[in-house]
Amino acid sequence: MGKWSNLPVHASRVYFILIILQIPFFRIPCRSGMCTSPIHVTSSQLVASDVFPVVAVKTLLYPGAVFNDLIYNMSIPSWNNILGMYNLTDIKGASAMPDLQRLEVLAGSYFSVAGALIGLLKPQRMSMFGTLLIVWGLVKEGLLGKPVNTDPTKSVYVYPTMLIAVLCAFSSVKYNFQKAATAKPAPRPIAKPLKSSKKSKLR
Repeated sequence: MGKWSNLPVHASRVYFILIILQIPFFRIPCRSGMCTSPIHVTSSQLVASDVFPVVAVKTLLYPGAVFNDLIYNMSIPSWNNILGMYNLTDIKGASAMPDLQRLEVLAGSYFSVAGALIGLLKPQRMSMFGTLLIVWGLVKEGLLGKPVNTDPTKSVYVYPTMLIAVLCAFSSVKYNFQKAATAKPAPRPIAKPLKSSKKSKLR
C-alpha cells in the first residue's frame, strides 16, 4: 500500500493542470458561445452574474490563455484583452438559456474548478463529484437528447481527455483500504452478575 499512498496527491495535481490550462474536455453551447472546459463555463457564469470581481475571473483564465496562445500562436496574450478572447465582454446581455438547459454541466464545472484549486492543498471528493455531474449532463444530452439540439454547429462533443479527467478525479480521492480490511467490530461486553445477586451468593 505504500507505493499507492501518494496517488491522490499526484492525481490532484494532474487534475489541477488539466483544469487550469483549459485542456478541452467537451464542446457545448454556453452563454459566451461554445465552451470547451469547466473554466470556460464557470467564467462565463461568473462574469454574467457579477458574483466575483472581474480581476479574479481574469486570473482564473490567464494561465490557460497563455498556454493556448504559446501553442497555437507562439505569443503571449494581453492581460487587458483576456475577456475579449473568451467573448466575455458583452456577456451580461447574452441569453442564459444555454446554461439553464445544462444545469448539470454548469454545477459540475463549478465543483470541478473549486475541487482542482482546493485539491492542491488537500485531496478531496469535490473534483470527483463535479466530474460526475459533467459526465451525466453530457450523457443526458447525447443519449437522451435533452435539450433537443437542431443546429449541427452547436452539437455536443466529448473529447478523449474527458476520460483522463475522470480517472484523475477518482484517483484523487483518498481511500484507506488497509484500514477498512483490518477493522474488526468491537467485542461485546460480557454481562457479569452483581456481587449482591443470588447467583453470586450461590457461588
